[in-house]
Amino acid sequence: MEKPTDGDKAWFDELLPDDPDVSRKPMFGQLGGFANGHLFLCLLGPDVAVRLGADEQRELYDAGGSSFEPMAGRPMKDYVTLPRGYRESDPEAAHAWVERSLAHTRALPPKEKKPAKKATKKA
Repeated sequence: MEKPTDGDKAWFDELLPDDPDVSRKPMFGQLGGFANGHLFLCLLGPDVAVRLGADEQRELYDAGGSSFEPMAGRPMKDYVTLPRGYRESDPEAAHAWVERSLAHTRALPPKEKKPAKKATKKA
């Protein structure tokens, strides 16, 4: 898995909405943006992926997006990678997709936190 550069991380931070409901956390050993406990924005190497509904996914594929595969051959359902060229050529479009992803994710029911696992004692 390709590691993100400092420039990739800065791009991710630029895309991450400044919103009290949004948090930035490690994900896949890289970075993720979360809302309602759900991942809506993810950095994987130089790629940024967003979570979208089916119609919006098709629209982003038509605009040059690609399948988001944290593991080769295993695409993550509901996530599409933004075209890499957006960083230089169309940052406004990238920001618009992130906002659409956040809106889609906010419409999902909040993710329930899993109960903490009990520690086991060693004999």
